[in-house]
Amino acid sequence: MTAHLGYLDQAAHLSMRATGRRQLVQLGWLYSGPVDRQGLARFHRAFGRGLAGRRIERSPLPFGRHRWVAAAEPAPLQIGENPRPRAELGDWFDECSQLPIDPEHGPGWHMAAVALSDGATAVTVVASHCLLDGVAVLAEAARAAGGAAEPLRWPAPRSRSAARAVLADAAQTCRDLPDALAAVRAGWRARGGAPDGRAGAPPPSAERDQTVLVPAINVFVDAGSWDAAAARRGGNGYSLLAGLATELGRRMGRCGEGRPAELLIALSERTDTDTRANALRMATVEVDPGGVAADLTAARTAIRAAVASARAEPDGLFALLPLTPFIPRRTARRLGAALFGSRPISCSNLGELDPAVCCPDGTPADRLFLRPVDQNVRAGDIIGGGGQLVVVAGRTGATVTIGVVGYAPGGDNTRAGLAAAAAAALAEFELTGEFV
Repeated sequence: MTAHLGYLDQAAHLSMRATGRRQLVQLGWLYSGPVDRQGLARFHRAFGRGLAGRRIERSPLPFGRHRWVAAAEPAPLQIGENPRPRAELGDWFDECSQLPIDPEHGPGWHMAAVALSDGATAVTVVASHCLLDGVAVLAEAARAAGGAAEPLRWPAPRSRSAARAVLADAAQTCRDLPDALAAVRAGWRARGGAPDGRAGAPPPSAERDQTVLVPAINVFVDAGSWDAAAARRGGNGYSLLAGLATELGRRMGRCGEGRPAELLIALSERTDTDTRANALRMATVEVDPGGVAADLTAARTAIRAAVASARAEPDGLFALLPLTPFIPRRTARRLGAALFGSRPISCSNLGELDPAVCCPDGTPADRLFLRPVDQNVRAGDIIGGGGQLVVVAGRTGATVTIGVVGYAPGGDNTRAGLAAAAAAALAEFELTGEFV
């Protein structure tokens, strides 16, 4: 098990510290009745023994790689005693997503549950993207529900003396030098991460530092209808999601009028023994929004080619990651934005999900929610960056569950506004969904 953070994980952490913006992964579950509280407690304990049961400890060297250490105390588990109105389910998920999360000082994740006025129960887990990516949080949820995996052993916090820490991290830096030199050479060839000219007008100076809650919704679509809609257009589930993201991006002003949709697709590289927080690389796909709702063949071909290219050779920005420990704070802001969301539309299809993911209390939930949410988003950053759109989907049995997080400068940036845009985009593909 590797003690030091990978380059991408260090970049994510440095970017979070430089910008103050925290990127999170959130899972939610909805049961039609009460839950087994003992089962939730078992899930909570098991989840905290895996990748979530750690924190980031900084290197004493300004250019050193940080390392993983054990979390000093268990993450919070809050079970609400007062039922919430069913209509406030989305509000409750939002409230949980904004509770304090810090992968260095803790807590790096938390779990909560609440009863609803109609007898249903909602459950959620929220974790820092600096600890787990989307695929990892699903794998850890399945592992925790099964309860069979051995706990991961992390070094104790501050278990090294100052002298030993300096010597060990200096030696690690020396071992990393060949990677850093290769990144310098790649830097002469790679370009990216610059503004694309689509930024919105900056808000008044008094409003730039105000925080913005980026709307997040979930949509549940019948899997049979989803497959049929894809087949009628010469596509599959992956190209249909790309088409839906493109159409939604057009409605939110992120493409169209001669501009293609630029989709950023995360490709997981996670293995069963992988302890990286972010085990992925990116593929960039351009999709013409003009006819995508009628024909997905071009999108499907473009996705296949882009994925093959990304698997063969990393994105230019990723080739620069070995320089991460050496970059100044200002550059960390730009690199993090380029790696995690500066492109117009992030689109990820997680495919068929392990049924155990849906069982936080040991029994299957009725709904699984996927929510790629952020904390501490400043108005100046998101408006100046042209907004945000993230679409993620997975399949659980007979349902396709889709999470959408989106903000359009000058648009209707409420959950109702985002849901209306998503419903209209679905209608272009002859689909309807259940919205939360």
